[in-house]
Order: sequence, then C-alpha cells, then structure tokens
Amino acid sequence: MEFIEIIKPGLMSTIQDLGRANYQKYGISASGAMDKFSLRISNILVGNDDEEAAIEVTLMGPHLKFLEGGIIAITGADIGAKLNRKHVPLWTSIKVEKGDELTFGFATGYGCRAYIAIAGGIDVPIVIGSKSTSLRAGFGGMDGKALQSKDIISIGNSMYTSIGRILPTEYRPNFGEDRPMRFILGPQADEFKASELEKFCTSRYKVLNESDRMGFRLEGAAISHKVGPDIISDYITMGSIQIPGNGQPIVLMADCQMTGGYTKIGVVIDVDLPYLAQKKPGDVIHFEKIEIEEAQELYKKRERLLSLIKVNNKMASK
Repeated sequence: MEFIEIIKPGLMSTIQDLGRANYQKYGISASGAMDKFSLRISNILVGNDDEEAAIEVTLMGPHLKFLEGGIIAITGADIGAKLNRKHVPLWTSIKVEKGDELTFGFATGYGCRAYIAIAGGIDVPIVIGSKSTSLRAGFGGMDGKALQSKDIISIGNSMYTSIGRILPTEYRPNFGEDRPMRFILGPQADEFKASELEKFCTSRYKVLNESDRMGFRLEGAAISHKVGPDIISDYITMGSIQIPGNGQPIVLMADCQMTGGYTKIGVVIDVDLPYLAQKKPGDVIHFEKIEIEEAQELYKKRERLLSLIKVNNKMASK
C-alpha cells in the first residue's frame, strides 16, 4: 500500500533496518541504523518486529504527506516533528490520517538522528538480507539512494491499531548526558604505551565536520604509536577506534569498510554506540576503558530491557 509521499527529503533521510549481518566476510558493509536502540523501540511501539526498516532522519528532517491512515512512532533525537503544524510527542505511537503532513525542523538540541517507524513496516526489496540503504554501494532502500522529493514509500499490512503506547521516561536515552563512550581494548592496543592509553581515556575529543555514516573523525590530544600506525589490513566493525598517523582517532560507524590498515586502540561497546551515533559535528566526547566481561553484561542487560518493553507493549495493546 502506498503510504507516504516525500514532499521534501531533508538533509539525509534513508531507509534503514538493523543492517546486513553475516555478509562482512564478503566485503559487504553492514550499514543499518546508526542508533539501533531508537530504531528498535520505534518498531516495538507500532507493533512491528524490532528489526523492521524505518526512516532514519539526520540533522534536518523531511516533509512527508500521508496517502493513507495508519500508526507511526518517532524516536531518537528531537528534530522538531510536527503533524499538521502541531507538536508530535516522541517515543509514543500516534495515528495519522490520509492527507496529514509531517514536518521536521533542525537538530538544535542534543542528538541528531530520529527514526520514523510505520505499522506494517516499509515495503522495499530485501537486498542481501536487508532493506537498509547502502549509500556508498548504491543498493538497498529506495534504489540505494537517500530519499528524494516525489518518492513514494509503500508499507506492508498490519492489524496494529493501538495508539498512545509510550516508552517510559526512565527507559529513554538521555543524549545530553555527559557520559563516557565505553570501549574494550582493540587488537592492536599493545602498539600504544600505557601513558598513551591513559591520555586517550582522560582527553576530550571534538566530532569534526568530516564525520558521516562511515566514520566519526575526532580532534583532540594526539595519540602516539610505539612504532607506527600501519598494520596488515584486518577486520573492522562498527565502533572500532582507529589511530592513524596523525594520532587523531577515527571511530568507524554503520557504513564502515570491512578491513583497514590502521592500528585499533579499542572498540566502543554496543550499548554505547547509540549515544555515539547521536553526536553531531562540534559535540565533545570522551572515552572509558572497560573489560569485555562488563561489556557483555551490559549488553545482556540491554537485551533484557528490550524484551521487557516488547512484552509490556503487547500486553498494553490487547
């Protein structure tokens, strides 16, 4: 069913799900939502499976017109969403009618990415196991491109009619919190002296304008290598923290390549990647080293929370 017409696409609006798992060994980027927690919650609120595709909005949102009635939810950063010029609450399911128009402003506060989920899910082809848009490769989503004016987005069928399903405030991420980006040591951590690792953990870094879905370039205290920055290229995943020759960290993000030849001092843990993904140019971040066992416990705690939210949403919808 044709559901949305794109009047204006915004700065960077793409269709994303949880990405292309299991294809990295073939050199295919995972892509997927930058902030996977917000994506998953948006889908839960409209009765979808949490891995369903949604619209990822970045910095400046789109202008959408609804061609049919349905249920949507907007999560993530507050980018000034308005339905027919009236403020739209985030982290809750709302009803839209045929002819309604959804507009956004600019990300002027904390966070820079919002997610629009639609009951029934977005109906685009599954390409290599995912609906996600891979901009660099040019496939997935809407023909491998960011949304364009006059694009029509179709959705699948849904029997979900509940509105007012809300994610409780205590479960909502606080993107303005001055929290560290926790990481585990990377495979080349021994290429750095203990003093350099300490410098990395006690310094603050600014996100540069050159940052994008492929990686965040940071500016701050330069980290020196024992010998040099280059290694035989090996595997890279989202969250990998590379230290190139200039000593300025690069954190690889959702559209990152699969291999790289710079030393990796660490990897940002999965639980903190949504907070990192919400940083925009000019924001400042800092890092904290933790052990892998703690990272695993934090991951399991997050997954238990999501399971609880799913169960509560289903019970509230009966």
